[in-house]
Amino acid sequence: MLVSELGEFGLIERFRKSIKTDASVIKGSGDDCAVIHFDQDKYLLFTCDMIVEGVDFLSDTKPELIGRKALAISISDIAACGGIPRYCLVSLGLPEKISVKTVDRIAAGIFNLAREFKVNIVGGDLSRANRLTIDISMLGFVEKKNLVLRSQAKEGDVIFVSGNLGGSISAKHLNFTPRLKEARFLVKNFKVNAMIDISDGLAQDLGHILEQSRVGAVVYQGLIPLSKKARNLEDALYTGEDFELLFSLSQDEAERLCAKRLNLFKPIGEITAKKYGLRLVDKRGREKTLQPKGFKHF
Repeated sequence: MLVSELGEFGLIERFRKSIKTDASVIKGSGDDCAVIHFDQDKYLLFTCDMIVEGVDFLSDTKPELIGRKALAISISDIAACGGIPRYCLVSLGLPEKISVKTVDRIAAGIFNLAREFKVNIVGGDLSRANRLTIDISMLGFVEKKNLVLRSQAKEGDVIFVSGNLGGSISAKHLNFTPRLKEARFLVKNFKVNAMIDISDGLAQDLGHILEQSRVGAVVYQGLIPLSKKARNLEDALYTGEDFELLFSLSQDEAERLCAKRLNLFKPIGEITAKKYGLRLVDKRGREKTLQPKGFKHF
């Protein structure tokens, strides 16, 4: 069997079955970050992300934006768990003929965003590679009371997104600002039941919450906020690279959030019983099953 036949998530599940962890690991594979015991008040968050030329960016992409994206997606993972990023390692796979000037510009993109978000770059690695590749491992912290995972969405919860969806592949995915400030606002002021950042499309990433929480959901087409760059609804549902927050709140907490009249956070649906699966109600009130599909590497 080829990896392309097994698929990205099939391969991950194949590995996951063989992984054993000790009691210090609160949450291992299957969320935006691993969660590790740290002290009485806080958990350690641990995540890593890799971007590869030809998959996550093109050969003519501005080097500064390549570096920026490499760091931003890991910060976004920490944000999705309600935490604060603190330390990272940066590993570079470099083609032999890449210029030092280009590498300097990639580094500038990483360093500038690290300063903005107060992330300490504490080391890394270098290797020769056929295509430019950047891998970042990041550590952060979260107060135990503020930790949010994908697994606690509850029937009756209201589903929200931050910002607009779709069309990000045209530019935003290279220059987005991680929703760290927004995530911290949410966890400090509301009881967020489940949260994820939208990297692979609304449908697929909502599907991760549903799978982990063992629930279903209904979303309403008329409530999904489309960006000006979005070509259509499918672009928002399946293309990904938005890096917006997708989260659920109880109805009482949702009413509190809506009462603040913050335009950023928009309700798009509700959590239902698992037996209903994932459904979409279109603008005419017609209901259909929504497949939790989106971007996959294989």
